[in-house]
Amino acid sequence: MDARLLDILVCPVCKGPLEYDKKEQELICRPDRLAYPIRDGIPIMWADQARTVPDVLE
Repeated sequence: MDARLLDILVCPVCKGPLEYDKKEQELICRPDRLAYPIRDGIPIMWADQARTVPDVLE
């Protein structure tokens, strides 16, 4: 994931910052507990494509 792209992307739900999970290939919004998938290097930033993540992340 390009660091410059990560700097400008925000959660489409709350407009908050996202964290990159390299292992899972996801962008995570901790306040909303949503993980947006990255497919073929492209972040899928649709709320209906996000999965819910547990309260406590490793």
